[in-house]
Amino acid sequence: MNELNAKRLKVHIIIVLAVLVGVTVFLAARILSLQTVNFEYYRRKVLDQLTYETALEAERGRIYDSRGEVLATNVTTYRIFISPQDIIQNMREGGNEGDPLLMKLDETISRGLSEICGVDYGKILEMTGRKGSMDATVLSEADKETADRVRAFISENRLGTMVYVRPKSTRYYIYGDLAANVIGFTGTDGYGLYGLEYSYEKYLAGTDGKYIAARDSYGNALPYEYESRIEAEDGYDLHTTLDIKIQSILEEQLEKAYCESGSQAGACGIVMNVKTGAVYAMGTYPDFDNNNAWTLNPVYAEQLASSGLNTGGSDYADLAYSLLLKQWSNKAVSDTYIPGSTFKIITTAIGLETASVYTAERFTCTGRIRVADYTIHCHNHSGHGTLSFAEGLQQSCNPVFITVGLRIGTAAFYRYFNNFGYLDKSGIDLPGEGTTLFWDENDFKEIDLATCAFGQNFKISPIRHLTSIAAVANGGRLVTPYIVSSITDSEGRVIWEHDTAEIRQVISADVCRTIAEILREGVAGSGGSRNAYVAGYRVAAKTGTSEKIGDNENMKIGSCVAFAPADDPEVAMIIMVDEPTKGSLFGSVVAAPYVSATLSRILPYLGIEPVYTAAEAAKLEKTVGDYRGSVLYTAKAAIEKLGFKCESVGVGTVVTAQVPAAGTTLATDTGKIILYVGDAAPEYSLRVPDVTGMSATAAASVLVNAGFNVQITGATNYTSASGAVVYSQEPAAGSLATKGEPVSVNLRYLNVSDDD
Repeated sequence: MNELNAKRLKVHIIIVLAVLVGVTVFLAARILSLQTVNFEYYRRKVLDQLTYETALEAERGRIYDSRGEVLATNVTTYRIFISPQDIIQNMREGGNEGDPLLMKLDETISRGLSEICGVDYGKILEMTGRKGSMDATVLSEADKETADRVRAFISENRLGTMVYVRPKSTRYYIYGDLAANVIGFTGTDGYGLYGLEYSYEKYLAGTDGKYIAARDSYGNALPYEYESRIEAEDGYDLHTTLDIKIQSILEEQLEKAYCESGSQAGACGIVMNVKTGAVYAMGTYPDFDNNNAWTLNPVYAEQLASSGLNTGGSDYADLAYSLLLKQWSNKAVSDTYIPGSTFKIITTAIGLETASVYTAERFTCTGRIRVADYTIHCHNHSGHGTLSFAEGLQQSCNPVFITVGLRIGTAAFYRYFNNFGYLDKSGIDLPGEGTTLFWDENDFKEIDLATCAFGQNFKISPIRHLTSIAAVANGGRLVTPYIVSSITDSEGRVIWEHDTAEIRQVISADVCRTIAEILREGVAGSGGSRNAYVAGYRVAAKTGTSEKIGDNENMKIGSCVAFAPADDPEVAMIIMVDEPTKGSLFGSVVAAPYVSATLSRILPYLGIEPVYTAAEAAKLEKTVGDYRGSVLYTAKAAIEKLGFKCESVGVGTVVTAQVPAAGTTLATDTGKIILYVGDAAPEYSLRVPDVTGMSATAAASVLVNAGFNVQITGATNYTSASGAVVYSQEPAAGSLATKGEPVSVNLRYLNVSDDD
């Protein structure tokens, strides 16, 4: 070999060695990187290829009312799913073995599940062909019957590694629409979307566990020794202050208030313990069924249907969604409104606390008052004449309150407004609370004070207002309202418990007692809140009517706040009716009667005993007994002992029928019971007269003379002041009834009004 060739060979050898060294260094560096810098990343990729996980759902916590009744719980549904990879593998093995049945597993499974689950055959068949997929859902929420049929199908066809049935927990609301806006609901992913379900998501949700299994390079499951399991931790339970009995009563009255007033924008109400802030009931109407939260209630469904929009258009979809949002909204918390004359309670508190006025001080109302360059009218345009401050509150006189407000002054009024909590949210444990719309302190002028002194030109939420009213009721202590009283784990151990905390003392207890007595006298006497009267209970109440400034200025809002018993308050409540359209639009008519009806049932339920005046005791009703099967003269004696009149029809000695039925309540001064003996029987031949618009005395006279009994509801203090008339009656005028049948007449004062 010559010298030139030797040199070339040497160069080639060096190049080859250099390349080899370079490759070796690169591979070493790469291996080092894989084992150190990127080790965790590639380890995870390998594990992901060799393992698969199945979530173990945590049981969502339950929600209870204050008496232990379950409001929200979980029911078991079943997820039906397949493992396409296992189906493909079994079909491949069947092809190798020449087994035609195994080769058509995809068709067998698709056909069977389609028939059982009601899912399209082609859709399932497409799922079976997804290579590499270990989980494809056929039916997300199957009932037990369907799940059992699928299990039988799996067993009969030996499909245990290809078709699966897994139980899952689905949220269920026991009472459907009861307290729907308060409780809220969960989404398809199980997370809380509204109400308590949203506010307490982190407590209710729990922590999901997981089941981890291994598989080989073909995607087949490995034996159980390669499996691991991390158990789920169930969510905590919520124990609320809600009482389903009180909630039911409130919602019943809200529906009546909404329907009878012709409301176009809904109604809401709250019942609260004034001493602790515990909310017994909170409702919005129209409501919805939590179990079908994405379905519009009948009211909003009708609005959507009558919109005239194309059902396939974007405008239609936008309107549908906006109506859903409106349906879900908790009006008692989220909405803000102008409180009207109900705010005069607060102005009274500030005026008395600052000694800007005293209850017996006399004022003269001419129907208007001049402030700066503005003339502000009283709701009574002809004026109230001369009246005391106490009477000014009872008669809801605007000039009186403007005068007192100006005496208080902007600085002091603003300070107390803030001390009553109006510039802050109430702090209730529900989402979306509305924010007060009020003047900035530096912009708060005399004319602004004049209007807000009688409750106009600013907005507050119902829960904020009632919380501040409760401070007047409980002796001046401002407390935070709340819904959840405690949280417990699945073993019943208390994890958290509410502790009532006083925010501040706003006004003195003496001032509070004075206001309560003024309001009580207004309800029991000739005040504008007479429709809130409840026989046997000393109710303090104030009604209000306001415009919808900035919204629909042609519409009004009627409301009523109340607390009882006035001498030792336990319960406060509010009912607000938005945009009433039928009859009188004042809060004294569209809200106060429903406050009365609610309190008349919940106060006895809460164990608060009635204390009747002599006049009230004289009008008390007694309950009719069951006299069927009794000897006639024995039945007559028992009836007369109760104070009722008695009449028998027919020939015989044993009572075979009676009108009214046992359990009916009647007033002893007019009550009459008809007993039937022998072959005689009640005949529906009498036509009910129309007594609407009549006074209680006139209506009773007409009905008794026509052969009927009378039941008086509503403003049963009709003898304390003139003007109460029959607002409605049942049975309706003109309908056929039998002799002795009770006709219920609802009385209201229609000659009362609030500022507007």
